[in-house]
Amino acid sequence: MYVPRHFAAEDDAVHTLLASHGAADLVTATADGLVATMLPFFYDHERGRLLGHLARNNDQWRQAVIGDALVIVRGPDSYITPSWYASKAEHGRVVPTWNYMTAHVYGTVTVHHDPDWLADVVRRLTDKHEAQRPHPWSVNDAPPEFISGQLRAIVGVEVAIKRIEAKFKLSQNRPAADIDGVINGLREEGDEAGAAAIEEHVAPKAPRRPAPHNRRGPESAN
Repeated sequence: MYVPRHFAAEDDAVHTLLASHGAADLVTATADGLVATMLPFFYDHERGRLLGHLARNNDQWRQAVIGDALVIVRGPDSYITPSWYASKAEHGRVVPTWNYMTAHVYGTVTVHHDPDWLADVVRRLTDKHEAQRPHPWSVNDAPPEFISGQLRAIVGVEVAIKRIEAKFKLSQNRPAADIDGVINGLREEGDEAGAAAIEEHVAPKAPRRPAPHNRRGPESAN
Protein backbone atom coordinates (compact mmCIF):
# COMPACT_ATOMS: atom_id res chain seq x y z
CA MET A 1 0.00 0.00 0.00
CA TYR A 2 1.24 3.50 -0.81
CA VAL A 3 1.35 5.37 2.52
CA PRO A 4 2.80 8.91 2.55
CA ARG A 5 4.29 9.72 5.94
CA HIS A 6 1.57 12.20 6.88
CA PHE A 7 -1.14 9.54 6.27
CA ALA A 8 0.56 6.83 8.36
CA ALA A 9 -1.55 5.51 11.24
CA GLU A 10 -0.37 4.98 14.80
CA ASP A 11 -0.36 1.42 16.14
CA ASP A 12 -3.02 2.04 18.79
CA ALA A 13 -5.35 3.57 16.19
CA VAL A 14 -4.87 0.59 13.89
CA HIS A 15 -5.67 -1.85 16.70
CA THR A 16 -8.83 0.13 17.45
CA LEU A 17 -9.89 -0.04 13.80
CA LEU A 18 -9.34 -3.81 13.69
CA ALA A 19 -11.29 -4.28 16.91
CA SER A 20 -14.24 -2.10 15.92
CA HIS A 21 -14.72 -2.57 12.17
CA GLY A 22 -17.89 -4.05 10.73
CA ALA A 23 -17.08 -6.46 7.89
CA ALA A 24 -13.91 -6.87 5.85
CA ASP A 25 -12.83 -8.46 2.57
CA LEU A 26 -10.93 -11.74 2.75
CA VAL A 27 -8.86 -12.01 -0.44
CA THR A 28 -6.90 -15.15 -1.35
CA ALA A 29 -4.81 -16.03 -4.39
CA THR A 30 -5.52 -19.48 -5.80
CA ALA A 31 -4.56 -21.50 -8.86
CA ASP A 32 -7.78 -20.23 -10.48
CA GLY A 33 -7.09 -16.58 -9.66
CA LEU A 34 -8.12 -14.20 -6.87
CA VAL A 35 -11.10 -15.04 -4.68
CA ALA A 36 -12.77 -12.64 -2.24
CA THR A 37 -15.52 -12.80 0.37
CA MET A 38 -16.85 -10.05 2.59
CA LEU A 39 -17.30 -11.21 6.18
CA PRO A 40 -17.05 -9.95 9.75
CA PHE A 41 -13.94 -10.76 11.76
CA PHE A 42 -13.20 -10.78 15.46
CA TYR A 43 -9.77 -9.31 16.25
CA ASP A 44 -7.84 -11.36 18.80
CA HIS A 45 -5.18 -8.80 19.66
CA GLU A 46 -3.36 -10.90 22.24
CA ARG A 47 -2.75 -13.78 19.83
CA GLY A 48 -2.41 -11.65 16.70
CA ARG A 49 -5.18 -13.13 14.60
CA LEU A 50 -8.48 -12.43 12.90
CA LEU A 51 -11.30 -14.92 13.44
CA GLY A 52 -14.37 -15.40 11.28
CA HIS A 53 -16.40 -17.95 9.36
CA LEU A 54 -17.53 -18.76 5.84
CA ALA A 55 -20.56 -20.60 4.55
CA ARG A 56 -19.63 -24.25 4.04
CA ASN A 57 -20.97 -23.94 0.48
CA ASN A 58 -18.49 -21.14 -0.25
CA ASP A 59 -15.68 -22.70 -2.30
CA GLN A 60 -13.09 -20.18 -1.12
CA TRP A 61 -12.13 -22.26 1.91
CA ARG A 62 -11.60 -25.35 -0.27
CA GLN A 63 -9.14 -23.65 -2.63
CA ALA A 64 -5.47 -23.84 -1.66
CA VAL A 65 -4.07 -20.39 -0.87
CA ILE A 66 -0.97 -19.24 -2.73
CA GLY A 67 1.15 -17.17 -0.36
CA ASP A 68 -0.52 -15.06 2.32
CA ALA A 69 -4.15 -14.05 2.50
CA LEU A 70 -5.13 -10.38 2.54
CA VAL A 71 -7.89 -8.95 4.72
CA ILE A 72 -8.96 -5.42 3.76
CA VAL A 73 -10.44 -3.61 6.75
CA ARG A 74 -12.15 -0.25 6.28
CA GLY A 75 -13.16 2.60 8.52
CA PRO A 76 -15.21 5.66 7.48
CA ASP A 77 -14.69 7.04 3.96
CA SER A 78 -15.98 10.27 2.47
CA TYR A 79 -15.90 12.36 -0.71
CA ILE A 80 -14.29 15.74 0.02
CA THR A 81 -15.40 18.67 -2.10
CA PRO A 82 -12.97 21.60 -2.49
CA SER A 83 -15.93 23.89 -1.81
CA TRP A 84 -15.35 23.19 1.89
CA TYR A 85 -11.79 24.54 1.81
CA ALA A 86 -11.05 28.08 2.96
CA SER A 87 -8.20 27.88 0.42
CA LYS A 88 -10.75 27.90 -2.41
CA ALA A 89 -11.62 31.52 -1.68
CA GLU A 90 -7.98 32.45 -1.13
CA HIS A 91 -6.35 31.15 -4.30
CA GLY A 92 -8.61 28.53 -5.95
CA ARG A 93 -5.81 25.96 -6.30
CA VAL A 94 -7.84 23.10 -4.85
CA VAL A 95 -9.30 19.85 -6.18
CA PRO A 96 -11.64 17.13 -4.88
CA THR A 97 -10.29 14.13 -3.00
CA TRP A 98 -11.40 11.19 -0.90
CA ASN A 99 -10.81 10.61 2.80
CA TYR A 100 -10.63 7.11 4.22
CA MET A 101 -9.26 4.78 6.87
CA THR A 102 -8.06 1.32 5.92
CA ALA A 103 -5.79 -1.48 7.06
CA HIS A 104 -4.39 -4.27 4.90
CA VAL A 105 -3.79 -7.32 7.05
CA TYR A 106 -1.59 -10.11 5.66
CA GLY A 107 -1.37 -13.57 7.16
CA THR A 108 -1.69 -17.33 7.00
CA VAL A 109 -5.16 -18.86 6.70
CA THR A 110 -6.26 -21.88 8.75
CA VAL A 111 -9.69 -23.45 8.25
CA HIS A 112 -11.51 -24.88 11.29
CA HIS A 113 -14.29 -27.48 11.43
CA ASP A 114 -14.42 -28.12 15.17
CA PRO A 115 -17.93 -27.22 16.49
CA ASP A 116 -16.56 -25.82 19.76
CA TRP A 117 -14.13 -23.54 17.89
CA LEU A 118 -16.94 -22.35 15.64
CA ALA A 119 -19.32 -21.80 18.55
CA ASP A 120 -16.72 -19.69 20.36
CA VAL A 121 -16.15 -17.45 17.31
CA VAL A 122 -19.88 -17.05 16.70
CA ARG A 123 -20.36 -15.99 20.33
CA ARG A 124 -17.45 -13.53 20.17
CA LEU A 125 -18.78 -11.93 16.99
CA THR A 126 -22.33 -11.80 18.33
CA ASP A 127 -21.32 -10.28 21.66
CA LYS A 128 -19.16 -7.70 19.88
CA HIS A 129 -21.93 -6.43 17.60
CA GLU A 130 -24.79 -6.75 20.10
CA ALA A 131 -22.98 -5.08 23.00
CA GLN A 132 -24.29 -1.56 22.41
CA ARG A 133 -27.90 -2.53 21.72
CA PRO A 134 -30.52 -1.81 24.38
CA HIS A 135 -31.62 -5.46 24.36
CA PRO A 136 -28.62 -7.52 23.13
CA TRP A 137 -29.38 -10.80 21.42
CA SER A 138 -27.41 -13.79 22.68
CA VAL A 139 -26.66 -17.13 21.08
CA ASN A 140 -28.37 -18.60 24.14
CA ASP A 141 -31.63 -17.01 23.03
CA ALA A 142 -31.95 -19.56 20.22
CA PRO A 143 -32.72 -23.28 20.68
CA PRO A 144 -29.51 -25.33 21.05
CA GLU A 145 -30.45 -27.74 18.27
CA PHE A 146 -31.03 -24.81 15.92
CA ILE A 147 -27.59 -23.35 16.71
CA SER A 148 -25.99 -26.75 16.19
CA GLY A 149 -27.53 -26.94 12.73
CA GLN A 150 -26.28 -23.45 11.90
CA LEU A 151 -22.74 -24.35 12.97
CA ARG A 152 -22.75 -27.34 10.65
CA ALA A 153 -23.39 -24.96 7.75
CA ILE A 154 -20.22 -22.91 8.29
CA VAL A 155 -16.45 -23.35 8.53
CA GLY A 156 -14.11 -21.29 10.67
CA VAL A 157 -11.44 -19.01 9.25
CA GLU A 158 -8.37 -17.94 11.20
CA VAL A 159 -5.88 -15.46 9.77
CA ALA A 160 -2.61 -15.48 11.73
CA ILE A 161 -1.33 -11.93 11.22
CA LYS A 162 2.15 -11.47 9.76
CA ARG A 163 2.06 -7.77 8.96
CA ILE A 164 -0.32 -4.82 8.77
CA GLU A 165 -0.17 -1.84 6.44
CA ALA A 166 -2.52 0.98 7.44
CA LYS A 167 -3.42 4.35 6.01
CA PHE A 168 -5.61 7.05 7.55
CA LYS A 169 -6.12 9.72 4.88
CA LEU A 170 -8.04 12.37 6.81
CA SER A 171 -7.05 15.76 5.36
CA GLN A 172 -3.78 15.87 7.33
CA ASN A 173 -2.12 17.58 4.33
CA ARG A 174 -4.50 20.56 4.48
CA PRO A 175 -4.11 23.75 6.54
CA ALA A 176 -6.13 24.15 9.73
CA ALA A 177 -8.87 26.29 8.15
CA ASP A 178 -9.44 23.71 5.42
CA ILE A 179 -9.63 20.89 7.97
CA ASP A 180 -12.24 22.82 9.95
CA GLY A 181 -14.19 23.37 6.74
CA VAL A 182 -14.12 19.66 5.92
CA ILE A 183 -15.35 18.72 9.41
CA ASN A 184 -18.22 21.21 9.20
CA GLY A 185 -19.09 20.19 5.65
CA LEU A 186 -19.21 16.49 6.48
CA ARG A 187 -21.34 17.13 9.54
CA GLU A 188 -23.77 19.28 7.55
CA GLU A 189 -24.20 16.40 5.10
CA GLY A 190 -24.88 13.97 7.92
CA ASP A 191 -21.54 12.17 7.68
CA GLU A 192 -20.90 12.10 11.41
CA ALA A 193 -18.46 9.18 11.16
CA GLY A 194 -16.27 10.99 8.64
CA ALA A 195 -16.25 14.19 10.70
CA ALA A 196 -15.54 12.34 13.94
CA ALA A 197 -12.62 10.47 12.38
CA ILE A 198 -10.90 13.75 11.51
CA GLU A 199 -11.62 15.22 14.92
CA GLU A 200 -10.18 12.16 16.65
CA HIS A 201 -7.07 11.59 14.55
CA VAL A 202 -6.19 14.99 13.06
CA ALA A 203 -7.87 18.05 14.56
CA PRO A 204 -6.41 17.73 18.10
CA LYS A 205 -2.87 17.54 16.78
CA ALA A 206 -0.85 20.71 16.25
CA PRO A 207 0.85 22.08 14.33
CA ARG A 208 -0.84 20.84 11.17
CA ARG A 209 0.87 20.50 7.84
CA PRO A 210 0.65 23.47 5.44
CA ALA A 211 -1.29 23.08 2.21
CA PRO A 212 0.82 21.65 -0.65
CA HIS A 213 1.75 23.87 -3.59
CA ASN A 214 -0.31 23.24 -6.70
CA ARG A 215 2.74 22.22 -8.74
CA ARG A 216 2.28 18.74 -7.27
CA GLY A 217 -0.76 18.34 -9.50
CA PRO A 218 -4.14 16.87 -8.53
CA GLU A 219 -4.45 15.60 -4.99
CA SER A 220 -4.58 11.82 -5.05
CA ALA A 221 -6.58 9.60 -2.72
CA ASN A 222 -4.32 6.64 -3.44
